[in-house]
Amino acid sequence: MENSKKIGESELILNPSGTVYHLDILPENLAQNVILVGDPRRVPVISELFDSIDFKGQNREMCTHTGWYKNKHITAMSTGMGTDNIDIVLNELDALVNIDLKTRMIKSEHHSLNLIRLGTSGAIQAELPLNSFIVSEYGCGFDGMLYYYDFDKAINCEGIQKAFIKHADWNTQLPTPYVIKASDTLMELFSESEVYKGITVTAPGFYGPQGRELRIPLAYPKMNDLLESFEYNGKKILNYEMETSALYGLGKILGHETITVCVAIANRHKKEYNQNYHTAVHDLIELVLNKIATIPEN
Repeated sequence: MENSKKIGESELILNPSGTVYHLDILPENLAQNVILVGDPRRVPVISELFDSIDFKGQNREMCTHTGWYKNKHITAMSTGMGTDNIDIVLNELDALVNIDLKTRMIKSEHHSLNLIRLGTSGAIQAELPLNSFIVSEYGCGFDGMLYYYDFDKAINCEGIQKAFIKHADWNTQLPTPYVIKASDTLMELFSESEVYKGITVTAPGFYGPQGRELRIPLAYPKMNDLLESFEYNGKKILNYEMETSALYGLGKILGHETITVCVAIANRHKKEYNQNYHTAVHDLIELVLNKIATIPEN
């Protein structure tokens, strides 16, 4: 879109207060460093560790707390579940910093956010213990959301994509997987941490799309076995979740730094689940906050 083009009211919807439609916040309510979580109940768990809080707001499942931690301005925000919600959140976050909401014109100077998704996931590999931390070096999307946008196809990691499609004998009735790399800058934050790094699959659902069978038979019952056995240049698929591919894809297109760090609360190979994962999530929150505190100022 050209910078001189005014964005229509039906394309970027604003509330009467001037806030963006779904997030219901103004640019001054947002920090450059943003922790994204799915569950709105997790936002106050994060912000209670802040040294101070200067904004709280909530609309639908999008809860936002902004404050300070070790002299770093940080926003904790919930997105709800799924890549469709990530589509809303990423576009509105970008609008807050790169579109003048009063004139509806794209700003001449681009502003980049640091977006860190902190979540829970199911481990694919048998050797991954419950409560382990997994950094998504790559997000592999089964959701198809990114194909609704016109973007530079160079952001897609074609080598991994083609190798996986061949390995899985991918059914063409399903959306073509796409693979996007995490921010190199944010990956460096976890270079010396006790975390597992690999490929994360983003599924468009929790049950059938992740190989869970309740009352409806699965069309692809061997999918999880294919995920577990896939390897590309030493990189394996480590876990399932529901947001990372869209976060990475839209982040790359819009020019933001993105990364996902998850706690493995289940192991799909062993069919194990840890109901008492909240301590591990709290430990991950502290790790992420302390990593953000080391980010150099622009």
